[in-house]
Amino acid sequence: MSKLSIVIPVFNEQNKISRDILAADQFLTSEGLAGEIILVDDGSKDDTAKIAEKVAQTIQAECVIESLKEHRGKGFAVRTGILKSRGDFVAFSDSGCCVPYEEIQLGVNLISSGRCQIAHGSRKLANGSILQPQPLYRQVCSKIFHWFLIHDIKRVGNLTDTQCGFKVYRGDIARELYSSSQIDGFMFDVEIILLALSQGYNILEFPVNWRCDPDSRLKPLHESWRVFRDLVRLKKRFGKFLADNTP
Repeated sequence: MSKLSIVIPVFNEQNKISRDILAADQFLTSEGLAGEIILVDDGSKDDTAKIAEKVAQTIQAECVIESLKEHRGKGFAVRTGILKSRGDFVAFSDSGCCVPYEEIQLGVNLISSGRCQIAHGSRKLANGSILQPQPLYRQVCSKIFHWFLIHDIKRVGNLTDTQCGFKVYRGDIARELYSSSQIDGFMFDVEIILLALSQGYNILEFPVNWRCDPDSRLKPLHESWRVFRDLVRLKKRFGKFLADNTP
């Protein structure tokens, strides 16, 4: 198989980072895959980077630790990692091993078959499962976000789970799209989707077995004003594309 880059964005994850790196390494080595792990520390205030550096020295796969001086947001961290990647395929996965790394192969297979250039993990498709659900307040926030998203940007309505933190790209296309992205926060996923669709790339979803991370850094209510600010930015930036492609 061609080289696979796995990007892991992290922020204050000193209690989980060892497990993330070891699990990614086990996936690559057990499958005999040529690959690299790129961990981007988004300005953590704890010992995330220090622990990651130590663990990286103990594994077989190549592991790069990129430490950002400031906390910029998940979108910025993912963009940093993907632009440093060299793989023919690039995946990014949230910290906490919410989805087993082995399921990256489902996305790679979709892309390799020529059916798409981008493959998204989805928690909402048949054959997938939610092994540990989100707390009720996060479920409510997710439904509200999805309603506003579909109401304002109908073009993404055929995707069931735009915010799942488990996505696979053809490497060259990932680097092309992320080099044009501008949003540093939570809405970067939607921006990349719109960039991809506006350039004619095909996105397919595949089912994943997902487990909620109870120690997630995402604070939906705290992020809400940034989400709606970035939603306005996206509508302005992609206004013509959205108007011309309204279902």
